[in-house]
Amino acid sequence: MNRKVTLVQCSPSDEGISASLRHIDNIMGDGTGAGLYILPEMFASGQCIDPTPVAQGMDGSIVRWLKDKAAALNAAVAGSVAVCEDGRFFNRLCFSFPDGRVMTYDKRHLFRYSGEGKYFTAGQERTVVDLDGMRILLQVCYDLRFPVFSRNRDDYDMAVYVANWPVSRQSSWDILLRARAMENQCFVAGVNCVGDDGYGHYEGHSALIGPYGETIVSAADDTEEMVTGELDMEHLMHFREKFPVMDDAD
Repeated sequence: MNRKVTLVQCSPSDEGISASLRHIDNIMGDGTGAGLYILPEMFASGQCIDPTPVAQGMDGSIVRWLKDKAAALNAAVAGSVAVCEDGRFFNRLCFSFPDGRVMTYDKRHLFRYSGEGKYFTAGQERTVVDLDGMRILLQVCYDLRFPVFSRNRDDYDMAVYVANWPVSRQSSWDILLRARAMENQCFVAGVNCVGDDGYGHYEGHSALIGPYGETIVSAADDTEEMVTGELDMEHLMHFREKFPVMDDAD
């Protein structure tokens, strides 16, 4: 069975969250017919180390937009949101189903280099969602550098990494996406933003990677666009049976 996944490489508007949501709505339009659309980290607000000015609750406009978009496209839509809950901030990846359900993952590895840990609370739990039988591990940006946390326990088929990953460390992004796919015998979707903010320039390099480390589809540099790839689940299962690496894992 083949599954279509669309990566939405975009840049938030300088005019605020409402303008960003309208802008991304225009990019996505009526969709591509995919079953899953993936947006970057903090896709509506832009990267923020101190989230106080932009953080919302789970009943805020960004999560409502994710729910509405999922319903309109009859597909799952995922993206990261700065969430305030019980007086604490979380960098939360929200995975919205077309029936209104939302599953979440709170970023585990906070980027010490930028001071993210001074404001955000680290998540403690892995989240694997089931989308019509395809098991998807949710991860955010800096998590990509920590292979132990994302080790496949024979519990997922695709890992999703949403990011604000600057061009100064672009080669690490490109290499690590492939490493996570190959070492875990899975598909990997990496969705990065483009543009500039106070922290640097973002070139994108959003890509869908196969279990051999091959690029299934990738977005153009410095370009807001949607790209769609198909995941061949039968091919993945055959590869795992033929070459059962996970049976020898630590």
